[in-house]
Amino acid sequence: MKLLSGNFYYRKQAKQAPRWVRGQLPITEDGHFGAFREDNSADGDYFLPGFCDVHCHIGFAAVGELATPQEALAQAQADLGCGILAIRDCGNLEYAPGILDNPALPPIIRCGRHIARPKRYMRLLPVEVENLSDLPQVMAKQAERSDGWVKIVADWIDRSKGADSDLDPLWPTEILKEGIAAAHEAGARVTAHAFSHKAIAGLLDAGIDCIEHGSGIDANQAQECARRGIPVTPTLLQVELFNQFAAQAGQKYPVYAATMQKMWEQRREHFAMLHAAGVHLLPGTDSGGYQPHGELGRELSLWERGGVETWEIIDFATWRARDYLGIGAIEPGARADYLRYSSDPIGDPKVAVKPEKVALLGKEFPGKVPTS
Repeated sequence: MKLLSGNFYYRKQAKQAPRWVRGQLPITEDGHFGAFREDNSADGDYFLPGFCDVHCHIGFAAVGELATPQEALAQAQADLGCGILAIRDCGNLEYAPGILDNPALPPIIRCGRHIARPKRYMRLLPVEVENLSDLPQVMAKQAERSDGWVKIVADWIDRSKGADSDLDPLWPTEILKEGIAAAHEAGARVTAHAFSHKAIAGLLDAGIDCIEHGSGIDANQAQECARRGIPVTPTLLQVELFNQFAAQAGQKYPVYAATMQKMWEQRREHFAMLHAAGVHLLPGTDSGGYQPHGELGRELSLWERGGVETWEIIDFATWRARDYLGIGAIEPGARADYLRYSSDPIGDPKVAVKPEKVALLGKEFPGKVPTS
């Protein structure tokens, strides 16, 4: 049995807010935490629960392209190295051998494939629904192929409108209600890609469980999300690219370009509004495609710039995200997945996002891309 000594962000049971305590924490032979032994004289490092990335795409090499098995392995290792010890994949096709259930890689909670309308998302990636009436069946099927999550594309540019093309919802609210109900009946929660304001009301009316990006949420909708406990994954690194998307649209799609440019200009005030409204924020990098893997530190630095204090960022990115995903933190019986620091990570955000060691099931790796 392994015994850790030092300062732990520990709690006695799940769903409970942790507190800093000093002492020893045993790790069982099968890689789980034992019962903490408090000892104020104990000396040692600082230990946090592992970070989560709830919007991550292991296996996407570039926009609309799939990674090779070697590339997918490197992506997962890069995520591990920056302290991401749990991933919600948020839409994928399939995984290369050796990625899932690998004790040397972050555990992955699968969402199944993206669900979209024909030509209303990136090529290759989604299950395309031709007939709207098929949506409930498709969502139920993806629920069966996932780890309790389904991912839908709620809005995308509709290029069929020519110069008037804009971000528009893909689904009527009534059929969206039926689809979400079907996923719930199959035992899954539903999260949705949503950039625009137009898509949010329908998602809320339909009973969505989580919103990705959420850059179009207004103040009243933010308050409703907070009231109903609907988390938002703000993916600030991705929102930083909205001005580039607007420029690429150019004169061909001026309405869409204006929509993206406006959201980019208001991005910092918008994030501050979500936080002030009390929305449960989930950490997500949107890595794969537009974003490289292993960049959670850059994402959370944008949260800090947006006014979130270091201690709250740590709470959002560790135990609160882990609770939402249904996995443990530093508590008896939980997987011994943790971040290790030689100095207090609460006082310095640059320290917090750069753990010196990371551990899965009690086995430690350096806080960088492992070499094996």
